[in-house]
Amino acid sequence: MEAVEMNSVSLKRPHSEDDAADADENKISENSKIGSNSEQSVQTVTEQPDKPLLEDAKNEIIPSEDGDEQEDEELEDSDEDGDPESFADMMKHGLTESDVGITKFVSCHKGFSGILKERYSDFVVHEIGKDGRVSHLDDFTVPVDDEDPSEETFTVLSDEDKQRLEELQLLKNKETSVAIEVIEDTKEKRTVIHQAVKSLFPGLETKTEDRDGKKYIIAYHAAGKKALANPRKHSWPKSRGSYCHFVLYKENKDTMDAINVLSKFLRVKPNIFSYMGTKDKRAITVQEIAVLRITAQRLAHLNKCLMNFKLGNFSYKNHPLKLGELQGNHFTVVLRNITGTDDQIEQAMNSLREIGFINYYGMQRFGTTAVPTYQIGRAILQNNWNEVMDLILKPRPGAEKGYLVKCREEWAKTKDPAAALKKLPVKRCVEGQLLRGLLKYGMKNIISAFGIIPRNNRLMYIHSYQSYVWNNMVSKRIEEYGLKAVPGDLILKGATAVHIEEGDVHNYTIHDVVMPLPGFDVIYPKHKIGEAYKEMLAADNLDINNMRHKIRDYSLSGAYRKIIIRPQNVSWEVVAYDDPRIPLFTTDLDKLEGKPLPVLPTDGKFRALKMEFSLPPSTYATMAIREVLKMDTSIKNQTQLNTTWLR
Repeated sequence: MEAVEMNSVSLKRPHSEDDAADADENKISENSKIGSNSEQSVQTVTEQPDKPLLEDAKNEIIPSEDGDEQEDEELEDSDEDGDPESFADMMKHGLTESDVGITKFVSCHKGFSGILKERYSDFVVHEIGKDGRVSHLDDFTVPVDDEDPSEETFTVLSDEDKQRLEELQLLKNKETSVAIEVIEDTKEKRTVIHQAVKSLFPGLETKTEDRDGKKYIIAYHAAGKKALANPRKHSWPKSRGSYCHFVLYKENKDTMDAINVLSKFLRVKPNIFSYMGTKDKRAITVQEIAVLRITAQRLAHLNKCLMNFKLGNFSYKNHPLKLGELQGNHFTVVLRNITGTDDQIEQAMNSLREIGFINYYGMQRFGTTAVPTYQIGRAILQNNWNEVMDLILKPRPGAEKGYLVKCREEWAKTKDPAAALKKLPVKRCVEGQLLRGLLKYGMKNIISAFGIIPRNNRLMYIHSYQSYVWNNMVSKRIEEYGLKAVPGDLILKGATAVHIEEGDVHNYTIHDVVMPLPGFDVIYPKHKIGEAYKEMLAADNLDINNMRHKIRDYSLSGAYRKIIIRPQNVSWEVVAYDDPRIPLFTTDLDKLEGKPLPVLPTDGKFRALKMEFSLPPSTYATMAIREVLKMDTSIKNQTQLNTTWLR
């Protein structure tokens, strides 16, 4: 799993620091040790200040896309049909951090405000490979290979020829072949056309025929439907690695969208691409991708026609990439228009570097609507399939596209899947998939109907419930025992969890302690928190000692997760600026194109905090930034704190 998709939110505090101090916040401080002898306060925030500063910056809600993190949102955007209810009003129905168990801070500095992701270019993610190397786009050159076709290969076919060949390749019509007339016939010209068809349309074979005294290149399927998924093996040199690895630089687009676009341009199926993790949408991200038997030359050619992403750093290897096979991600984040003093910022960043942050699952894990994903997950685990169906399809307050609202209203009125489906122009959403399942299997077979939803999306719900339990239990653990290891806590020895015994407690710190996600293959702490797990699941009519489900996919084995994460490679800088539209650092693409960084004033109207840090997989950058600002990161809270919400 990857680092979190973060929405553009303005993190605002009251007009003065005194107002903030006097605001209705219930902060509980405890003296507890970090390591052997340092002390820190643990704070609980039950209510956030309600006097926002005015801010004219553009703020957007961009939901995260499902991927490695299973970032669990069912919405795409607010209603585009001009609903008179404002977006901020609709988001009053969403979740706050406390709703999902996020209530503690580990640092003792005074919080301050700043605008997160005012521009998507304020958030840059570089993937860290399993060898510790940070991915950068810094080379557009193509490996020299005598087997590669000439540049003429990409221009010899007309757009009409390409269209006909694509339809043939994808079996979109009844044609069994496509004939391309060879104008200005020469052997060299015919050779180039043969190469062009075979390299641009994997799965097609070619031959030359004479027809009425003219030469034609005939393209046809050599291996039926299997050819598209398995590009022509015999055309690939044995000396070359089967996979072309490259660095994908993308702006404001999620990884799966980018791969779908590449697949369309290359005329191949998306499943021949592999990657180590999906990356944020509203960000600039740099990651490694591998593709089966597509040449670097073809990939590099796409740089001429693609918007918002670039490909480079090509190499051939004998292996694909595997999901999760990475060390983490390196983040470069700009928080604009910050209000903190230099001392506050110094305290906050030093605390992040030396102590870290609570490794909560971020808000994206739980969705943005009035029906949290963890509730659906709980109903699945309870085997309550009517409840699962109802939670996904019933009308809900909050921000949704107009067609989803109409679909839900139709469902509530008629309980007719066919009628509700007619209201959905987009059938690939979860609601559409469930309705199609109900149409196919009937209302008495909800389990099979739900099974039509892709497996990863279904598992997203129960993973959300596990995350909900984990967040709540970690907050209880920190409230009960503070920031020190205690007897009965769990630590990992290799992949095995063991309890800390009384005599060994001095050998461990809070950074060693893990907590379990509930499941049939984990053990629980031997102190009050172990009982708290049982009580929480019992309140949800679940037996902690029986987490196997009659449907194998929904049986939870559980896992362990560190409760405190200390980021690596932490650095920061406060800069002044006047124009909120200018970038405050150079990207990989800027450097390749030789773009200079804008000259910044020494005494600008605004101040920004530029920070960099590295996080391991399965951790949320949102939660690190939350610890720095001491603010609720939920969309609901941010929309209520901002008096102006510009779409």
